[in-house]
Amino acid sequence: MRSEDPDAVDVRIGVRLAALRAQHGWSLGELAERSGVSRSTLSRAERAETSATAAVLNRLCHVYGRTMSQLLSEVEAGPAPLVRAAEQQVWEDRASGFVRRAVSPPHAGLRGELVEGRLAPGADIAYDRPPVPGLEQHLWLLDGALEVTDGERTHHLDAGDCLRMRVHGPTRFRCAGPGATRYVLAVVRP
Repeated sequence: MRSEDPDAVDVRIGVRLAALRAQHGWSLGELAERSGVSRSTLSRAERAETSATAAVLNRLCHVYGRTMSQLLSEVEAGPAPLVRAAEQQVWEDRASGFVRRAVSPPHAGLRGELVEGRLAPGADIAYDRPPVPGLEQHLWLLDGALEVTDGERTHHLDAGDCLRMRVHGPTRFRCAGPGATRYVLAVVRP
């Protein structure tokens, strides 16, 4: 995994979140109303006093009409056609035990991207909405067991299984086995 200081990533994410809010001309209160995230959490994330959770970033991505990979790519240098494993953007939600690696180099002109996800035993991440409505996802489970809830349907995946879904509502990813879970997620914007 990338050895970059996680706090440096949090600082760049905070700067980008503040810039996005300023571009829209929104106060913290307006963004809080639009996203459902408290003003204090937004303020602390923008100042990098705390690492934003996956759920908070997902809500903000929804408000700004971006995937998480797009947001995270915006805090990096311009896209390259080849990204070596050691250079791939890694982001960790320490509170939930979720580690996310942007495997493919994100690019504004492309609709698809690949992400590697790792969930610690017992990790449970719930998103109340997709970052972009109608987002197509193909989840290929490499190791462990994973329970994925898409709206009202729950799917149990074991190593080697692949789940395809178009996300319009809430989703949940729960590490369903005694060990960690590792998967590849292909994300395609509508």
